[in-house]
Amino acid sequence: MRLASEGNLIVYPLIVIFGITFAFSYLTEFDILYIQIIIFVVLVFCLNFFRDPSRIIPKNKNSIISPADGKIIKIKEFEDPESGKKLKLISIFLSVFNVHANRMPVDGKFINVKYVKGDFLAAFDHRASEKNERMEISIDTEFGVIVVKQIAGLVARRILCYAKESKKMLAGDRLGFIRFGSRTDIILPHNINLNVELDQKVYGAETILGTYES
Repeated sequence: MRLASEGNLIVYPLIVIFGITFAFSYLTEFDILYIQIIIFVVLVFCLNFFRDPSRIIPKNKNSIISPADGKIIKIKEFEDPESGKKLKLISIFLSVFNVHANRMPVDGKFINVKYVKGDFLAAFDHRASEKNERMEISIDTEFGVIVVKQIAGLVARRILCYAKESKKMLAGDRLGFIRFGSRTDIILPHNINLNVELDQKVYGAETILGTYES
C-alpha cells in the first residue's frame, strides 16, 4: 500500500522512535514494553490513516466524481442567498479510518480559493459546514461553478489545499488532504442529476456523484 506524502512528517519519525526504543531496551536492559506497544499502535494507526491507494477514474462522459472517501451524511437542495440560484449540497463525512486525500471532482479552473477561520465542531455535526475552519474552493467547469469545501473536524486541525487561483486541474487530481477526521462538502448546480443517496459510502476519484448535460 502506498503512503501519502502528507504523512511523511509523522510516519517516518514514528518509525525512527520505534527503532530507538528497541535499541535502548536492548542496550540498557530496561523494560519499556508498554511504551513500545503504545508507539507501535500509533504507528499502525498512522500507516492506515495515511494510506494512498490507487484509484481508477471513471471515463463516463459528463460525470462528477466524489472528492473524498467517506459516507454521505447530507443531501440538500437550497437557494443561494446572494445569487438566488438553486443549488444542491452533498456532505461527506470522513472518519479516521477513511482515506483522507481530497480529489478533483471534475475538470475545471479555480476561480476563488478562500480560507475561513472557524470552530472545530465534530465533522458529522451539520453546523460544521458553516461554523468550522475550512477551505472554500470555487471551480469553473463546463456546466457552471461548483464549490468544494474542505472542513476541519473535532480532531482534524490541519487542512492542506493544493488549489491555486487560475490554475487548472483534471478530474481525479490531488486537491488536498485533511489530517485526522473531517468533512468534505460539494455544492453543485440544481440541474445536476444525482446518482447517490444518504448514508451511501463513496470513494474519492471513483464514485460518480452525479451527471450533467453538456
